[in-house]
Parts: sequence; structure tokens; C-alpha cells
Amino acid sequence: MNSNKFIYLCITVLLLVFLTACGTDVESILNTDNEEVELEYMIVDGGEVVLPLTPFNTLNPLLTSNLSYYYFSKLIFEGLFEFSENIEPVPQLAEAYNIVNDGSTILVKLREDAYWHDGEKFTSEDVFFTINVLLNSNVETAYNSLSNTTTNIANSRVIDDYNIEVNFSDSSSNNLDLLTFPIIASHKFAANNIKTSYSKALQLENYTPVGTGPFKFESFDKHKNISLKANENYRFGKPSIENVLGKVLDNEELFITAYEAGQINITPVRGTDWDKYKENPRIRALEYVSNDFDFLGFNYDNPIFSGENGVIIRKAINYAIDRQEIIQKTFLGHATQVDVPLHPNSYLLSEAANKYGYNPTASKELLDRANIFDRDGDGVIEDESGNKMSFRLTTNPSNLYRHRVAEMIRDDLMEIGIELVFDFNTSYERVKSLEQKNAEWDLLISKLKSGDYDIALLGWQLSFVPDLYSMYHSSQIGFNNFIKYNNANMDELLMEADLSYRREKKLSSYDKLQKYIVDELPYISLYFRNKAILIDNTIVGQLTPNVSNPYKGLESCIIVLKLD
Repeated sequence: MNSNKFIYLCITVLLLVFLTACGTDVESILNTDNEEVELEYMIVDGGEVVLPLTPFNTLNPLLTSNLSYYYFSKLIFEGLFEFSENIEPVPQLAEAYNIVNDGSTILVKLREDAYWHDGEKFTSEDVFFTINVLLNSNVETAYNSLSNTTTNIANSRVIDDYNIEVNFSDSSSNNLDLLTFPIIASHKFAANNIKTSYSKALQLENYTPVGTGPFKFESFDKHKNISLKANENYRFGKPSIENVLGKVLDNEELFITAYEAGQINITPVRGTDWDKYKENPRIRALEYVSNDFDFLGFNYDNPIFSGENGVIIRKAINYAIDRQEIIQKTFLGHATQVDVPLHPNSYLLSEAANKYGYNPTASKELLDRANIFDRDGDGVIEDESGNKMSFRLTTNPSNLYRHRVAEMIRDDLMEIGIELVFDFNTSYERVKSLEQKNAEWDLLISKLKSGDYDIALLGWQLSFVPDLYSMYHSSQIGFNNFIKYNNANMDELLMEADLSYRREKKLSSYDKLQKYIVDELPYISLYFRNKAILIDNTIVGQLTPNVSNPYKGLESCIIVLKLD
């Protein structure tokens, strides 16, 4: 970590309170038990923070499919809106907005104090140009996969320099969420005709990033690093950290190696074993809930899962699974139990969505009331027609976590007389060739499409934009609704939620929808996995990583070194 200048300060307990409020592990920095003493500190005026990147093919934020650069580019570029820690769109380059035309049009008032890094004013022409560039692009990008960015935008119209109208193809309640894509500077792509301008904005090579964010692009050494510098004209003030360097490493496995060697200052953690760094005075781990969601899906072509008894069986299975034990033993406590496929921090999450806990007694009572019990003494329960509660479970055999979870679920269900038979390769190999992994994945997809399974243990990386419609609606059978779930009441509630564009109505609609989901249980929601970043303890400030931005708040941080 470099610095240009050191300022020596005496910091009292008052500053300890400030640092604590900023989420800093002050005790490990100060090595004090909050005694009323003055301590001498060195605050780095400037300094550099190094972040890891994997190899990527473009600096263009609209085209990148590389997740590490996707997050890094948020230091350079901003959107009209960004996602809060509650996964709610909040203004960023927008100042205010109004939803009209029954939700199919959003009028956006822009901030007037935002400037591009080259000094030009940010205006509605930039938003208009960016939207048209996106509409002319058919490239799958990180923004599309995580935010479904432009799937519903029809067109836009400039009203004046700081007001723009954005029109959508329908009145979806998620239209505001779509306006989180990065805005690019239209004047950087000026050409004799508009199609040439769009082509220039969509180029992969020789792209020079110009944004409105807290850090501006300085240089790029392909396959080595990208250098950013603090934006001295940033509307919220120049960041204290002078330089941010993105260091390109061959793969994510090398992130931790580089971090432990002191080559980078912040890194995401693969896996779940970051607690081992607790005793290291250099390191803090900041944990957050990811968008990686695991669940059990049922094959509704199997009549045993349909009707009233089908609901009872699904509820009994849910009560019988000790998800907290799975979370503790498989993920070392780093996952968050849920009963619906909505992020645990989401502003849309209802109190009604927390219904099921581990309760095998409740499972047995449900099954008894449905006259499902062990009729022949073999340990496996049967229904009144003699159908045994023995089901084939499939999953991705290349995923060690799923192996462990499958084994624990099997053992839990056997306690209530439900047998799971593994229909996947149970001989896990830690090292597999890409060809092996692809073959196993193709086989799993083939089983799901053909309905050659009973229960599937799977995971989704959910979009930041809530999309329960694609999971549950009958029109999505053959697509994301691979379980072939078909329920008219669910369809109606999904449509209501999708059309509730006013915030209060949306909250009410999602509350009703979640109540129905936890009562009907089309899928059994298991948990969202947690992630973490490791950060040098010398980086102090309101760094609050979340699912949409692990570097959220870096621009407000400072570098503090204790004087020996």
C-alpha cells in the first residue's frame, strides 16, 4: 500500500466511537480495551488499495460478462438507480422519479451536480444514448444476467437536459429495478450518424472508460492491471484513497494466495472457511448474504406430489429437514435459512415468509392425519393406495456441497419414514476434467427436461430483480418452471404482484403471494449462501459489501496505520 504523504494525528476515544460506527474492528487496530487514553495514529493521505480481477476481454461496462470487472466497474460508472442493502432501487444519478401510465412509463428527474470524468456535464442525452445502445445490443452480459437489465425497456424520450421519460413494454412492478445499468457518456461516441455512434459504444477493444463515479480511469495494462485515480470533482467529495488498482490474476483460486501474500488489500472469499482469519490482526472478514439460493424441486408429473396429499407430503418433508444443522455442518454457519425464494434482506420479504423450522413431530402428525404410515413394517411409509414414500433424488454430482446436503436430507427424511434413493454419481472426485463436469451437467439437465426424477436438489443464482413469476407461473413450464407446477391461484397472485407498481401495493401483493407460497410449497426453499470479503484492517470506513456491490462504500474509506 503506497502513500504520498503522512499526517500524524492524536486520536482520542471519540474517534474510537466514530470508527466503530463505521464497522471497523477498532480493537485489533488500536490494541486497546477502550481505555481513556490518547493514541497516536498515522492517517495515510492518499494511498492505494489493490483489488483482484480475473482476465476479462473488455473495459466496456455494457458488454462485460466478467463478474469481477462488473463489480470493479461500479467504482467508475453509476446508474440512474442502484440497489440498496435491502435490494430496493434507490436514486443514484436520478434525483426523483414518478411512475405514470399505470406503471408503463417512468419520468426521471436527474441530478444536476454530476459530471463526467472529463469535466463534461451529465445530462438526459447520456441516458437516452445509453438506453438506445443497450436496445441495439444482443450480447449476454453480467448486467443482463444479474439484473435482467433491458428486457422490458421499449424506448425513451428526452424532455430537457435533466428530465427524461422511459417507456416500458408493459406495466411490470419491477420496471424501476431495470434502471440500474451503467450510464455512459454520449459525447465520447459522437459520429456522423447515430448507428456509427452505437457501434463505437459497443466496441470491445480500445475502450476508454469515462464515468461519473468516485474513481476515474487512469491506465490499463492488458492481462496485468487497471489503474484508477480518485475523482477530485466527485459530487460527494474527493475520496481519501487516491488510487485503486485492479490486479489481474489467472483465476479466482489465486485471489486468496495473493491476499495472504499482501499483493492485494481486499478479496472475495471462495468457500465458507473465512473464520480461520479471525485471529489474524491484519484481516477483517465482512460477511453478507449472496444471491445463491438452494432448494428442493418436485416433479409434478408424479401424481404423488399433486393434490391435498401432495401438499401434506411437501410440508412433512420441509418440517423434517434440519436446515440449521446443514448450515452449521456444511457451510460452517455461513448461510441464511429461508422459506421463500426472496433475498433475506429484501424489502419485499414478509413476516409471513418465516414459517417452517425443524419439527419432525409436526411432520409425523401431518402424515398421520393423511393416513400415511408404515403399513408393512419395512421402515418406509405408504399412502392409502400403497404407494411407498420412496423418491429418487438427483443433483449436480460435481458439487461437493450438494453431496453433503443430499446425505443430510436423506438421513433426516428417513427419520419420518421417507426414503431417498440417490440418482446421481455418488463417488465424488475433487478434481474433475471440464469434459466430465460438462457431461454430468448435461445429464442432469436432460433428466430435468424429460421429467426423469422425483426430487431435485438444485441452486439458482437469482437476479437482483425479484422474479417469482418465472419460477411458479404455469406459462413458464418448459422454461424456469421446470417442475411443471400449475396452479391457477398462484398464477393470479403472481400477476397481481407483477402489476403492483406502487410501492405500498407491491408490498401488499408480495405479502399475499408469500403467504400462499409457504402454504402451498411448490419448491422447498432451503437457504441463501453467505459470502464474505477479506479486508486489510488498515482500511477504515463505511465499507458495507452487499449482494449487488461487494465494494459498496470504498470511496468513503480512509487508510489508517497505528504508530508503534
